[in-house]
Amino acid sequence: MSDHFFAGTYGGDNSKIAPSARLECKICWHVYDPAVGDDFWQIPPGTAFADLPDHWSCPNCDGRREDFMVMS
Repeated sequence: MSDHFFAGTYGGDNSKIAPSARLECKICWHVYDPAVGDDFWQIPPGTAFADLPDHWSCPNCDGRREDFMVMS
């Protein structure tokens, strides 16, 4: 497997993403959009993915933050 296979994976590295970046759960395909926030976790609109609390997980499948992929 090449290093580029998971090139879009966030992996917990905040330097890989812009504050406006949308990320997608690789398990259930839920999209976190900072412009919308997250009603389930009571995250207000305008919250960048990098600024989500440590306990945050996918509201659909409980996937880990590290398992989200940056959308292009």
